[in-house]
This record gives sequence, structure tokens and C-alpha cells, in this order.
Amino acid sequence: MKNKNLSLALVFILIIGLAGFLGAQKTATPARAQKKVENTDPALRLKWHQQHLEMKASTPHKELQWRHIGGEIESQGGRCTDVDVPRNNKKVIYVATATGGLWKSENAGVTFEPITDDFPTLSIGDIAISESHPNIIYVGTGEANIFRASIAGTGVYKSTDGGKTWQHCGLTDTNTIGRIRIHPTNPDIVYVAASGHEWTYNPERGVFKTTDGGQTWQKVLYINEKTGCIDLVMDPKNPEVLIASMWNRIRQRWSDPVPEDGDHLYKTTDGGKTWKPLTNGLPETKYTGRIGLDLCASKPNVVYAYVDNHTPTRQPSPNERDSYGRPRTYPDIVGAEVYRSDDQGETWKKVNPTDRLFERFGGTYGWVFGQIRVDPGNENTVYLMGLGLYKSTDGGKTWTQLYWENLHGDHHGLWIDPDDPDHLLNVNDGGCNVSFDGGRTWQDFYRKIPAIQFYNVEFDRQKPFTVYGSVQDSGTHRGLGVAPQPAAPQAGQRRFRRTRVRWEPAPGGEGTIIAVDPTDPNTIYSSSFYGRLMRSEYRDGTWTSKDIYPKPAEGEPEHRGQWLAPTIISPHNPHIVYHGFQYVFRSLNRGETWEKISPDLTAYDPKKQGKLPYAIPFATLTAISESPLKFGLIYAGTDDGRVHVTRDGGATWTEITAGLPYNKHVWCLEASKFDQGTVYIALIGRHDDDFAPYIFKSTDFGKTWVNLSANLPGGPTNVIREDPRKKGLLYVGTDYGVYVSTDDGKSWNCLGSGLPNAPVWDLKIHPRDNMLVIATNGRGMWVIDDLSQLQK
Repeated sequence: MKNKNLSLALVFILIIGLAGFLGAQKTATPARAQKKVENTDPALRLKWHQQHLEMKASTPHKELQWRHIGGEIESQGGRCTDVDVPRNNKKVIYVATATGGLWKSENAGVTFEPITDDFPTLSIGDIAISESHPNIIYVGTGEANIFRASIAGTGVYKSTDGGKTWQHCGLTDTNTIGRIRIHPTNPDIVYVAASGHEWTYNPERGVFKTTDGGQTWQKVLYINEKTGCIDLVMDPKNPEVLIASMWNRIRQRWSDPVPEDGDHLYKTTDGGKTWKPLTNGLPETKYTGRIGLDLCASKPNVVYAYVDNHTPTRQPSPNERDSYGRPRTYPDIVGAEVYRSDDQGETWKKVNPTDRLFERFGGTYGWVFGQIRVDPGNENTVYLMGLGLYKSTDGGKTWTQLYWENLHGDHHGLWIDPDDPDHLLNVNDGGCNVSFDGGRTWQDFYRKIPAIQFYNVEFDRQKPFTVYGSVQDSGTHRGLGVAPQPAAPQAGQRRFRRTRVRWEPAPGGEGTIIAVDPTDPNTIYSSSFYGRLMRSEYRDGTWTSKDIYPKPAEGEPEHRGQWLAPTIISPHNPHIVYHGFQYVFRSLNRGETWEKISPDLTAYDPKKQGKLPYAIPFATLTAISESPLKFGLIYAGTDDGRVHVTRDGGATWTEITAGLPYNKHVWCLEASKFDQGTVYIALIGRHDDDFAPYIFKSTDFGKTWVNLSANLPGGPTNVIREDPRKKGLLYVGTDYGVYVSTDDGKSWNCLGSGLPNAPVWDLKIHPRDNMLVIATNGRGMWVIDDLSQLQK
């Protein structure tokens, strides 16, 4: 019977092919002049968080326990943004993660515990510990490195008991915080470098000051709604003196931050009452970007500035390509520059050599880094952080890379022991590392701080099964040996040892959707970057991969592929694969050949296309779903908010965007397993600093939509899935966790116990084992072992 169904599917494809591709061009594009929703009210975000805590405490599903399954990746613990240690107590270490919260060790790194799991956001930008009162800690939320997947913060938090309890101190609408400086003798005086919204203009950016421990704030340095403060140094001997680095930037959905005029340094000598620009000896700012700062604590007149300078130099050679495989249409740049001042910023002199190392120091994305540290006891020992970690002992004239096995790349912070300069703590895209010999050798805390940033989850049908997921800056990984675990034994029962999931690398880049052949667990589909799809087969303990992505015809431009370009295997035939660029492609033979079965389904606008090297593919497909009830009934969604459906295998497409929020990123489409005309969709507004929940259902193939957000406490709503066994049982992953509805979206409850407020970016239910598997972007993968209680 199965072979008969597959044959019928292939006959249907041939019939559709005879209809010709001209039919695929007929797609409705209704004229509309809609306004995009931006900038969620910060008070509403805090209200949503309180609602989430209340729903978490009162959920009727507390007995369902979340279980962490990893992954324990050898060279990865998750991106970290800062590290700090209280003065005179080196056993205590605080580590800030990009999306996994703040972690604390009280035994010099033997173990770590998360201490902010109930925060509204687990994205931490900076930590500051009072030197005079080490139990007083200020935390700025919202990673300031503004990756495209960064999570917005909700202001400043303060603890007076070493992180046991916290109070919110305002500045909610800053969204990102780059640095906090505390007065050396009065912890009520604090300065905050607020870099502001990542994606939109807002006035809550610049330098803020409190003199009452965070109860009230005064904006003491402000330029405009686009320019925020990314770094700040304070003279420890004269804390009225500060130097601020102002960064003029907004990220676009189609472009990384482009350097432009306005990135200046400013100095105050009266605690922020007045400021003056510092320019003498620094480069012109036409092509410069982020500037990092540090000074020598024992000689605070010595200040260093790390300038990301994009002034063009060499033009590319013909047919030259960049590290992502894109044609090089842009020149080389000056790159990283280190400037030194011996008069506290009044005059500057470039100290680093101009060579290939510094030209490529931050790749094409130096705006991600911008961290420099000076030995507090030696003004000539300097550390510079970019793709690698480098050290100079002669004031920046020469540099040595600090490299060690498993010392991850992309560095974001460094703590130098003021009493022992050989004792270092470094944070990077892999986690946190410690050195006791000035950086010659390193140990890591990767597995002790499991802040893995998964983008998605997929699994095979083996028993026990294997899960797959792509990981930020670490490629694709898989966890072997996933199976339901027995409940905890009651008194008198024998205790069984729980099996451990074993993690290992798998084919695929860090940004990819993974699809596993349901009939052959040793065959998977994944992309390297931007939709460059490959088919990989595991035989005799080795992976063999083949590039199979559809190429543009001669004379056509490169296809536009999203970071997470969608790939699915047809539920009707495992040899049929769909892949999305701006078009939907279909292969009948596992990717050996392709046919374009749609026109451009996006709202392509040449004005909304970035320029390399800053360009991000935009106007691309982000989600594809084929109905498991009817072959050729396919839904496709885009990053610019368009949704289409074909009911005839791609011969004709109909736009079904009407009734959905305007211009929001389609993150998930789910064709129903129970009703042919039913489809669910989750959209996100993160790229507009819009955090509302957007989930909808249609029962008429997308002609009309019903809002299912009901009582959900905010968003973004990243994923919606239908239970495979019970109609009307739905699961939603948000930036707070997982919610479940037993009445088809009319109402929602928080699902389970034991899950931190981590952003859940994907979830799936294993059809055989009845396990719910989620991928969090900051706390790894988790499971609920048995969903039968919800399915009754």
C-alpha cells in the first residue's frame, strides 16, 4: 500500500509538471499600505513577565518535569559576555551569558549555579561588583554585541546579597547594556552605558547615572535616538573622571551595522555634568565603528582605545570569495587599531602595527567584539579580543596569540586578577576559560555552564533516538541515546541508573535547518551557510557529505538564502525534498536534481538589500510545511511577512497574508495532521523590537486567520506545534518557555516544572516515544518524557 501511495504521488507530480511553470507565476499581491508595529511598551514587557511567573506557579501541569539532555559539547558551553570576581574572594566567580542568564561559582569554578533563572530575560550584557561592598552586584541585561539572534534586555538589576535576591532598578527600555561602572567607595553611585534598541530608534540610550543605588536615574550623556554608549571607563583614583565610547548604530533586517560618522569618545571630569569630545590623534569617524576602552588601574592616565576601522584599502581580486562563499564585491579594510593615551584621553597615538593580522582581526564583523583590557598593575600589558585572543607586553607594539586546545574563538570579556596578573578569566563564544600562567595554558568551564544556544531540533526514528540541532558558532551537533526515562523511584523501590545522552558533531553549519530521512536514520540534510544544502550519509563511523543545493541558472544572481533556510522532507515520500531560497525548490531524487516550483514569494525590494560585507540575506523563505494529509498542499512563509499556499504541488500559488500582522518574520508553519484545511503559524517581531505574541490558525487553507494568543504572556512566539495524537492539543515555544493549550488555542497554561525562563526556539514531539523535545537558545535541549497525561 505504501509503494502504491508513493507511485500515486509521483504520477501527481508529473501531471502538475504538464501544467507548466507559467501557472506558478500567478500569485496574488494585494496592494496595502500597512504600518509595522515596533517598540513594545517596556511596562507591558514587565507586566507580561509577572503574568508568566504567576502562570508558572499556578499551572495544572506541574507534575510534568522538564529534563535537561544537553548538549555536552567538547568545545562549547554557550556564548558568554562578561566575567567578574569580587575583590579579596577569588573563590567566587560570576559569568554572564548571552542568552542563558548569570551563573555563579563559590568554589573557584568547580561548580556553577544559575542565579537569574526567573528574570524576564536571560540575556546579560554586563556585570559590575562593588569594590567596597562585594555583595552588591549590578547586572545590565541585554547583550550589547547585537548578533542577529540576540535577545533584548529589560534594564538593570541589583543584588545586595551576592545574587540570592534581586530587585529591578529601571532603565527597562534600554534593551542592551554594554558596561556598568560603580563608584569605588560609594556603591549607590553607578553609571550605565546603554547602547539602546538593537533594531529601532529610541531615546533611552547613552550614559545614565544614579546616586541612590538605582532608585532614580539621570541621563548624563545623550547624542540622539540612534547613538548609544557601548563602553565606559572610570578613573578609580578620581571617580569623577569617566570616558565614554558612543556608538552610532542600528541593525537592519538586511544588514549588519554599517560604520558611519558619529562614533566618538567623550570625557567628563565632574561626574557627568559636562562632557567634551576626545579626537586628538584618533582616526576620522567616517568609516569607524565600535570603540572599546580600558585604562590601567594603577596608572589611570594611561588609556587604550580599540577602534574598529573600516576605511577601505585593497580592492578584491577577480572571482574572489569571502568566508561564506559569497563573491567579494568589497575591499579589504584597515581593521582593528589600538590607540594609546598617556594623558587620560587628551591626545592619542596608534601603537599597533598595520598588517594582515589586524586587518582580519575581527573578520567582517568587528562590531561584535570591541573588548580590550589592561593589566591593572602594568600599563604596558594589554589584551585584545576579536576572533582570537592576543596579548602585548610592550604597550601594543607587538602581539602574541594566546591559543590552547579548546580555547574557543570570538572573545567578549576578560578579568585580570589585580593581585596576580597571571590569573585570567576569559569569556568567548564557547563559554568561560581560566588561565594561571598569563594565558599560556587554559582550562575550560564549558560543561559547568550549559548555556548552549540551539537554533532548532530534529530527530530520527531509531530506538533510542538521536536528536540534532544547530548551535551558535559551533556547527551542527547530535545527541545519541534519547529515550524516555523512568520516573523517580518511590521509597523502597530499586533505583535505576538514568542513561546519558552522548553528544558529537554532525554535518551542517551553525545556521541550518536539519532534516533526517524517516526511513534511513543515517541520511540527513543540512546546510553550511545561507541555504547551501548538502546531503550527508553516515556509513562505517564516518560522515560523507555532498553539496546538493539548487544553483542559479547562468546569468542569474545568487539565490537569497536565509541563515536558517527551510528544508523539509515530504511526509509522503522520503525521496522528495523541499528547500527554500526566495523560491520553493523540489527534488524528487534526494537532491540530485531540482525544479523551481514557485515564483519569488517574497516582497522583494531592492532598497531593502544590504551591501557586502554587511549584507544579510533578506526577502527569503523561512518556513515550509507540506500537509501530511494531501501531497502537494504546501505552505511557505518569508522573513518579510508574506505567506503563500499551493494546493496543486506548485502549479499555482495564492498569497494568504491578509489577516496576519504586517511584515513580521514567519518563524514556523504547521500544516495540520487532522484537518486538511487547517494550518498554524507563528511569527515574531523581534526584529522590530516588538515582543507581542503572534500565533494564528486557519481552517480554510489560509483564507482567514484566527488569533490564538489568548492569555499568552507576551512573546516572541517562536514555534507552534500540533500534538500528533490528540486534536486540539497545541504547544507553543516563547522566550519565556513552553505553553500548552488543550482547547485548540482558546486558553493556555505554562507547561511543566523545572524549566528556566529560557527562549524556546523549536520544539517537536517524537511520534513513537511520545516525548516532547525542545531546543532553547541559551540553555541547551530539554525533554518531557511522556505526554500521555495531556492526551487523555
